[in-house]
Amino acid sequence: MSISIAHDRTGDGPPLVLVHPLGADRHVWDPVIAALGAAYEVIALDLPGLGESPPLTGVTPTPRALAGAVAEMLAERRIEHAHVSGISLGGWIALELGLAGVAARVTAIAPAGLWAEPLEPKHSRAHQLARAFAPLVGPMVSTARGRRLLLSGSVAHPDRIPARDAAHLVRAYGRAPAFIAANDAMRAGAFTDLARVPCPVTLVWPEHDGLVECPASLPGQVRSVTLADAGHIPTWDAPKALAQLIVAADRDADAPAGSAHGESRLGSRRLLR
Repeated sequence: MSISIAHDRTGDGPPLVLVHPLGADRHVWDPVIAALGAAYEVIALDLPGLGESPPLTGVTPTPRALAGAVAEMLAERRIEHAHVSGISLGGWIALELGLAGVAARVTAIAPAGLWAEPLEPKHSRAHQLARAFAPLVGPMVSTARGRRLLLSGSVAHPDRIPARDAAHLVRAYGRAPAFIAANDAMRAGAFTDLARVPCPVTLVWPEHDGLVECPASLPGQVRSVTLADAGHIPTWDAPKALAQLIVAADRDADAPAGSAHGESRLGSRRLLR
């Protein structure tokens, strides 16, 4: 079966696949595309049922099912041995692609799924509000105060997001047809196979993330770093540093693993609106 996944390709070099968070789309990566395109052929995609990609049919959009759709899309386009980087749900999907042998490297930023046990169901009021107030989004994000009101839960510095990008981010969040199903499926599961991922893995934890947190312990072969002065979606907060971390994940893949984030935050049961 052919998988219809909207995507953009740019740059030259080994393939790098970028996977966005729940409720966003591929444009969340726009602030780092140019920097990454200097080192990679970058493939930024919209997950099924989010952005411009149609939902999966007859399949619950679990992280593993979404990863399977991405894997099929990559196989159809003969994209092999890719470095895969994802944010939040996208980070979990990147780990699934690493576990399946599809990814040659994984950089998971604020990855969902590393909680100790599945989370309780949670209705997303923010998703409903974003949908209901879509006509007012443009005027609201035209001011720094409006951007802070709408985006401070996900971004450390909403004032760094241009108004047009902020409006797109909020609207994508509200109109994503698979948001509720994907959110429910994500919260109902956990990624318990981190120690079994065969490729090099770097976990990136934004310093001011209020939605997910680093587990109390990680497998010894997994590299773990903090991204300073950034929130859950860090692409506007710290684009240069984030791009450097993704590139460094290739450079450092064979270096000894270890934690560079200092004190771990205990708990790892926080999440997601």
